[in-house]
Amino acid sequence: MQTTLSESARRLPRAEEADSILRTCVHCGFCNATCPTYQLLGDELDGPRGRIYLIKQVLEGNEVTQKTQQHLDRCLSCRNCETTCPSGVDYHNLLDIGRAVVDAAVPRPMGQRLLRESLRTLVPHPDLFKGLVSSGQVFRALLPDALQSKLPRSVPATKLRPATHHARQVLMLEGCVQPGLSPNTNVAAARVLDRLGISVTPSREAGCCGAVDYHLDAQAAGLDRARHNIDAWWPSIEKGAEAIVQTASGCGAFIKDYGHLLSSDPAYADKAKTVSALAKDLVEVLRDEPLAQLGIHSAQRLAFHCPCTLQHAQKLGGAVESLLIRLGFNLTSVPDSHLCCGSAGTYSLTQPVLSRQLRDNKMNALESGYPEVIVTANIGCQAHLDGAGRTPVRHWIEVLEDALR
Repeated sequence: MQTTLSESARRLPRAEEADSILRTCVHCGFCNATCPTYQLLGDELDGPRGRIYLIKQVLEGNEVTQKTQQHLDRCLSCRNCETTCPSGVDYHNLLDIGRAVVDAAVPRPMGQRLLRESLRTLVPHPDLFKGLVSSGQVFRALLPDALQSKLPRSVPATKLRPATHHARQVLMLEGCVQPGLSPNTNVAAARVLDRLGISVTPSREAGCCGAVDYHLDAQAAGLDRARHNIDAWWPSIEKGAEAIVQTASGCGAFIKDYGHLLSSDPAYADKAKTVSALAKDLVEVLRDEPLAQLGIHSAQRLAFHCPCTLQHAQKLGGAVESLLIRLGFNLTSVPDSHLCCGSAGTYSLTQPVLSRQLRDNKMNALESGYPEVIVTANIGCQAHLDGAGRTPVRHWIEVLEDALR
């Protein structure tokens, strides 16, 4: 695709990157075939090809409108289009560049601004978010259905983490919403790793990965959180921590992008590149370990929901499924497993109608094989799908850890 950036666009910090990505696109439209929002809405501008054209117009100096912003907002950032694209278009980075320009030019209505600022205030702070969830559970009966569906159906008592210390050490991102919505996920991961002779080194100074801010009109704040985490992890990295493990694939996808996003920061570029190289989804660590020694034998019937951030961003589609089958779990077939469930970070709150449609479609697909439990690899997907109040949804590592007993 030929493009001529405007004078103001050429002054953007990522101007060359945007121009290069635009020129990669051949406008074939294969991406629309797997775009969830295009499938629902049938509008060219609500598919990747149309959004690329909108961003091209903006960067060439054409008028930026609220309609442009709306079409970009509706994108889930699922990156399914990147998996489909024969030309290798780096769509998500172009979208980030385009959104920043559009959001700077088009003021949002007051309601949208309040929602986004509230989410940025609450979500990245685990103690604050956990308190909010606890209060919501107490007053659950008084809340409207839309809010009740955002709360976990039950929060079991938190299990104890292993106290042993092994020679092999990994770091683990605790996350923002996971401690409040699914507190045993990271505990289960630590207990399984302990059985394999790997200890989790606490790093309480590390906080939100930065994705929430970055994708809610505050890219600079998101990158500041990335720098903070790098500083928090660096002493342990220097002492030989072999990986930074994530049990939430959404966080993992963003941390693996630190190296790219901070490549122009002279103080952090090299460290960010190291952190991204060390970032591992839990399945990347476990699949290389001698799992037979865990003694897991389960014929439980599971449906696995592979999050977009695992299969499209991290290119780990099939990894969890293979591991669970290897351990004896009975996995059902899931039609259209490449499609997004509609969670997409805070998308279920900023685009609730589209999000619910996608959730219901995904639940129908997941339940088609009559599983006892649905398992996934990302807390956002887990909470969103479980909010339908149908088949229970859990993180796969918790089901695996239960089978140890």
